[in-house]
Amino acid sequence: MSRTLVERVARSVLPAAILATSLMAGPVKAAESENDYPTEARADYIFGCMAANGQSRESLSRCSCSLDALASILPYDRYVQASTVLSMRQGIGQRANEFKSTKVFDDKVAELRRAQAEAEIRCYRGGA
Repeated sequence: MSRTLVERVARSVLPAAILATSLMAGPVKAAESENDYPTEARADYIFGCMAANGQSRESLSRCSCSLDALASILPYDRYVQASTVLSMRQGIGQRANEFKSTKVFDDKVAELRRAQAEAEIRCYRGGA
């Protein structure tokens, strides 16, 4: 008798426990995807942004906002791929031309540009 009671409780509690665990893991997964940019990459982005937009406290705030918005839209690995393509396009010669004239690379850069535009709207035009 006690065994069947234990089995019934396990059958009713276990699905609820699994559901609760999966619900708790959802927000953690989303937070992880927004925070997958390494600290060095974040600092590099913000230093570059501040160099282009002024060395003020307001600039620091907006550049930090911009990076957070970018990270929420574009995973770090795709950011690195697009940044690499942009860097390679600055060169000269056959290799640079391959990066300039390949649709796959154009798509990666376009995705980065769209994410940057969205981040600018959120942080510079939205009054952050």
